[in-house]
Amino acid sequence: MKDLINIRDIENIQKLDNEYDLQKALLLDRKLRLLVKEDSSLKAIHDKLFKLIQDYESENWSNSESITDEQFLESEIAESLIEVERQFVQQRKETIRKRLKAYDMTQQDLGTLLGHKKSYVSELINGVSQFSLKDLVIIHRVLRIDLSKLIPTYLQNDTREKVKNSIIKMNKPKLKLRKTDLVIS
Repeated sequence: MKDLINIRDIENIQKLDNEYDLQKALLLDRKLRLLVKEDSSLKAIHDKLFKLIQDYESENWSNSESITDEQFLESEIAESLIEVERQFVQQRKETIRKRLKAYDMTQQDLGTLLGHKKSYVSELINGVSQFSLKDLVIIHRVLRIDLSKLIPTYLQNDTREKVKNSIIKMNKPKLKLRKTDLVIS
């Protein structure tokens, strides 16, 4: 689920692979429960996501005797990563809403500006689907919101590990990730 751009891509996911995917799915599940009320076409996607969550938990967490300390640690790290992402999306949502209000605009107006339907703009603002770079640049230019409030600059878990391993492989001592480059050090 790492590169899930559009919530509708869940239909193509066969299973959740790790604790990060589970935590991401749980967060999306909470958001989708609300959005299904606005857009009933999301119900099938929500049902599929719920099934993926149930299958993962059944496979990995149902036997309490086989749960390892490493599994608990991976779960805690995944929860922390998802919380950082959730907070970023919430702050971005509040920033966009305040700016829309300041310009006497609605989500529908933003949809017109970006070339999207209102229901899709709601998915974007709520972090269920991801804004395209073009969308974010338009929001930045028109609504005058700093890019750092629109684009997360932390490294997600899988990317962080790849970068750390690449730096080690290249053997370049001057290249380092600072703790602030990472969601969790």
